[in-house]
Amino acid sequence: MFELHCRDAGFDCAGVVRAETKEAVLAQAAIHAREHHQVEVTPQMTEKISTLIRRTDAGAKGAAA
Repeated sequence: MFELHCRDAGFDCAGVVRAETKEAVLAQAAIHAREHHQVEVTPQMTEKISTLIRRTDAGAKGAAA
C-alpha cells in the first residue's frame, strides 16, 4: 500500500490518497487536485509529487479527501 498526504504536496488540506501502486496514487491525486483544489497536475508536478509518496501498511483503500 502507498499513500500521499495532500499537505506534503503544499496544500492546506488533510486529504490522504491511498492505493496499491504509486501509479494509482498519482492518478487519484490528480483527480483530487482537480476536484478539490482546481489544479491541473502537470508532468513536472507529477515528478515532484511522486517523490512524496510513502509505502505504508495501512489497510484502508481509496482516497480520503
